[in-house]
Amino acid sequence: MALKSMTGFGRGELASGGRVWTAEVRCVNNRYLDLKMKLPRAYSALEDRIRKKVGTVFLRGRVDLFLSVGGDFSDLQEVKVHLALAAGYKNALQALAEEFSLPGEITPHLLASFPDVLEREQKDEDLNAVWPLVEKVIDQALDQCDTMRLQEGDILAADLTARLGSFTDTIEVIEKNIPHMLEQRRQSLQERLDKLLGNVQLDPARLAQEIALMADKTDVTEEIVRLHSHIGQFTLFLTEEGGVGRKLDFLIQEFLREVNTLASKINDATTAHLTVELKSELEKMREQVQNIE
Repeated sequence: MALKSMTGFGRGELASGGRVWTAEVRCVNNRYLDLKMKLPRAYSALEDRIRKKVGTVFLRGRVDLFLSVGGDFSDLQEVKVHLALAAGYKNALQALAEEFSLPGEITPHLLASFPDVLEREQKDEDLNAVWPLVEKVIDQALDQCDTMRLQEGDILAADLTARLGSFTDTIEVIEKNIPHMLEQRRQSLQERLDKLLGNVQLDPARLAQEIALMADKTDVTEEIVRLHSHIGQFTLFLTEEGGVGRKLDFLIQEFLREVNTLASKINDATTAHLTVELKSELEKMREQVQNIE
């Protein structure tokens, strides 16, 4: 079976050039694809590339992606010398030394100690060069998350298959009980008429007509046929590739519609109890289906 749950977690980590990239992906159920990303500020320009990559893995769901990088950034550090400012300090020191006959040597270390002579700058990282590393660590997280989603999808599919089997068994019980139920109603109608009419003879044709009318009102053949059709479709969707969660959710609604119609047509205590069981099973199935992509 190839169902995917919308709940999962994945993590990727990659070390290169003294730095460590880490990516984490968390996802939960949602009606549509809702992607939230938290990236280092210097990597914000990669957002569109990451969004497209995530979109190839997730069809819907709330997805949170976290990317971080740490380690040695010394290659991005640059020291600039403000020569004009240093020259100004040097000339000022020489002027002081000459004016007051002061001894001493003007060294580079001395000039560097003055404010703003040396300035350290952070260079921008080449995102095109670093993208293959970022892509790889995100792929690791997505693959791990997808594996978890498939595993949970298998569990959901097995549970839904079992519940669908129980649902089918109950439908078959109702279907087998219908002829017996109609016969009981015929007998009940005959008994009530006998009590009401006493010795008055009722036209057999009229009685047969009333019974036929009663049978027509309680005929649930169409509902039973549609339920069996929905069961077949549901079983097929459980084995399909791709996102089938919405299809399954739609079928659950159709199941409920037919069961409600069936319950309203058959005013019978035993059947009423069975339809309650059917609705209960469908509600449990609906809860599971809400987490399928």
